[in-house]
Amino acid sequence: MNLRDLGYLVAVAEHRHFGKAAAASFVSQPTLSTQLKKLEAELGVELVERNPGHITLTRAGELVAERARSILAEADQIRHIAAQARDPESGSIRLGLFPTLAPYLLPHVVGPLHARFPHLELLLVEEKTEVVVERLRDGQLDAGVLALPIHEPLLHEELLFSEDFVLAVPAEHPLASDTGAIESSVLAGEHVLLLEEGHCLRDQALAVCQLNGASERSGFRATSLETLRQMVAAGVGVTLLPELAVQPPVPASPSVVLRDFSDPPPRRDIAMFWRRTSVYRDLLPAVAEVIRVEAAALVGGRR
Repeated sequence: MNLRDLGYLVAVAEHRHFGKAAAASFVSQPTLSTQLKKLEAELGVELVERNPGHITLTRAGELVAERARSILAEADQIRHIAAQARDPESGSIRLGLFPTLAPYLLPHVVGPLHARFPHLELLLVEEKTEVVVERLRDGQLDAGVLALPIHEPLLHEELLFSEDFVLAVPAEHPLASDTGAIESSVLAGEHVLLLEEGHCLRDQALAVCQLNGASERSGFRATSLETLRQMVAAGVGVTLLPELAVQPPVPASPSVVLRDFSDPPPRRDIAMFWRRTSVYRDLLPAVAEVIRVEAAALVGGRR
């Protein structure tokens, strides 16, 4: 039994397809299939049910794949330890971010992070919050930038910044005619466009709506902030957007008017998380500090 063959099994478990698993493992399909058969022969048990056009893991295969993931993660940690011993600011850090933050924060912080840590490889993963948390727990990610609250006792939490929400309204909307700050109470009676289930921003915006007497626009849920922005531009309704999502290089739209809220504005708190036992636990605070400094120059400027 070796790590390579366990990796092949995990790839099959994830893709449920020999061809896709082989491509993800950077080997030919016959090589992957042969090595899996050798692993089955060594263990004396069938791990994969090979049906035409459909791959299923046996119960034993599922259990072995689950353990294999942990073993591969631990082996990866050993490599990280060795890399850090050679150079504390080298190696690869896998950083997860959620979709309503990643496209708007990363353009501002990737350059400064590379300048500060020129030998550090930053591998960026964009996933919904629950996926980032799960991958942090099982070692597939080294750190995650997420919106609070996150209740995970195994993870260290490092506050980065707070980001206000702004109200986006169509240019012909009654609230578009003024330029001053508005009270959150103006949301009363509004039907607000929101994201689909699974986005943390949906839960945050929904909480603001419920607190101020607004409701969700029925019959529509967006898959991204850009879809929300386009729906507002089309005059369908209003929405809440996080401050970074309306900062350059995001282009302004003449069909969308942005209104700031008066104090205290609705906002979300963004923090960086990593496992308390991470081999990068001494380096990650410095990474967080770079993000914190860059974000401080971006948020709050509209106010």
